[in-house]
Amino acid sequence: MAVNNIIKRLQNIMRQDAGINGDAQRIEQMVWLFFLKVYDTQEETWEFKAMSDGKTFESIIPDKFRWRNWAVDEKDGKALTGDALLEFINGTEGLFQTLKNLPITPDTPRGKAIVKEVFSDLNQYMKNGILLRQVINVIDEIDFSDAEDRHTFGDIYEGILKDLQSAGNAGEFYTPRALTDFMVRTLKPKLGEKFGDFTSGTGGFLTSALNYLNQQVKTTDDFNKFQNSVYGQEWKPLPYLLSITNLLVHDIEAPNIRHCDSLATKMSDFKESDKVDVVAMNPPYGGSTEASVKGNFPMDMRSSETADLFMVLIMYRLKKDGRAAVIVPDGFLFGVDGAKLAIKTKMLREFNLHTIIRLPGSIFSPYTSIATNILFFNNERATGSSEKYATKETWFYRLDMPEGYKHFSKTKPMKLEHCKPIEDWWNDRKEIIVEESNEKSRKFTAEELIAMDCNFDQCKFPKDDEEVLPPAELLADYFKKRKALDHEIDRTLAEIQKILGIEIKIDD
Repeated sequence: MAVNNIIKRLQNIMRQDAGINGDAQRIEQMVWLFFLKVYDTQEETWEFKAMSDGKTFESIIPDKFRWRNWAVDEKDGKALTGDALLEFINGTEGLFQTLKNLPITPDTPRGKAIVKEVFSDLNQYMKNGILLRQVINVIDEIDFSDAEDRHTFGDIYEGILKDLQSAGNAGEFYTPRALTDFMVRTLKPKLGEKFGDFTSGTGGFLTSALNYLNQQVKTTDDFNKFQNSVYGQEWKPLPYLLSITNLLVHDIEAPNIRHCDSLATKMSDFKESDKVDVVAMNPPYGGSTEASVKGNFPMDMRSSETADLFMVLIMYRLKKDGRAAVIVPDGFLFGVDGAKLAIKTKMLREFNLHTIIRLPGSIFSPYTSIATNILFFNNERATGSSEKYATKETWFYRLDMPEGYKHFSKTKPMKLEHCKPIEDWWNDRKEIIVEESNEKSRKFTAEELIAMDCNFDQCKFPKDDEEVLPPAELLADYFKKRKALDHEIDRTLAEIQKILGIEIKIDD
């Protein structure tokens, strides 16, 4: 089945509908239909299992609203279309109102409760019932019980993500599959461990983890562990819907993704059961948070930047001996405000921050030119009472652009093979000094980094290779670097005054 053909067919139909205004609405319309189709296939599996056990399966969806009973066109002229289809979906007792108001109790199985959760914030945009019937028929062509078609949905999903990126949702950047796969492969999750992403978006890291873990499934017990292996949180409705659907297609019968704000819980309220063994994330950055959210964090780590707060959250929710890989912007590395210093100091003292990978600035191009990095750290404590830091040494490695590439783009995206230099270096770590002012790889002790006021901005890209940022990003980057430089000057002057034993006051 040609995935591009399906996406194009759906696009061409929806562009004719007056109710669809832009890519974001078209994607939301498409995905809730995909969800109902995929969920109906999942219910077929549950029905078969119940029958094998001599039981009867009861759907949480009223019978007339199950996909098989209203969406499937038997080509007998009886399929709902036009105004009748719109009334069936939009009416006061129609599909949307029914699914938004499904009765849920604490005893409702997770696999059933997700239907109401998914539809709670969704909308039906199409105004032309004939065009809507055409869209439904195209989606119904996919047989999700067929292994090849399930694999095809992975390609459809990637196509939807590209469209979602093109929709230009502010601040939403979706991690290239090459990076999610590389980070998961490096973390090496095992069946029986809990893998988490507290801002899981469309489920990229979770599905990379599932693909990795699926290779370890050999027995029924392994499959049961596989079912409970990943955990996510996402507060935006559309990415949440995409992630739920994506996990269903990846054989997770009851996706454990919560529709909530991960930062809305006090750090002191987390229990051991809230912690995970492995974390891989790309937290949102560039945004700010409300004062009420900051109040959930320790006083010295209350930052206005979401990326900073997510770093704190991860440290509180990573199990003992757990391991994490987190994408952060350059600003976190060279930032010197009180919160950033406190967060980075905590990482060095209480965690083993063993590796920082500097990434080319165009990885998320053209959606943002902000330079990013991957921090790898483990929840390990110092081994001796005399040791101040759990981190013994931190390695920095710069991933340069692959040969033949000036920068990544939509037509030339990052591929997994481009991470091969990191993997080769990872297993045979050596300092690489290209020339005096061009360090590609170098290690620092925790003491050295603390002495530098936790300046993690090491092994930078040569000036000639730096990306030209858009004006707004360029100014923001400039002010952050100027603040860091001012801080370094003030620190140096304070040390000089201390040595000389004098105090100099400068009048305003």
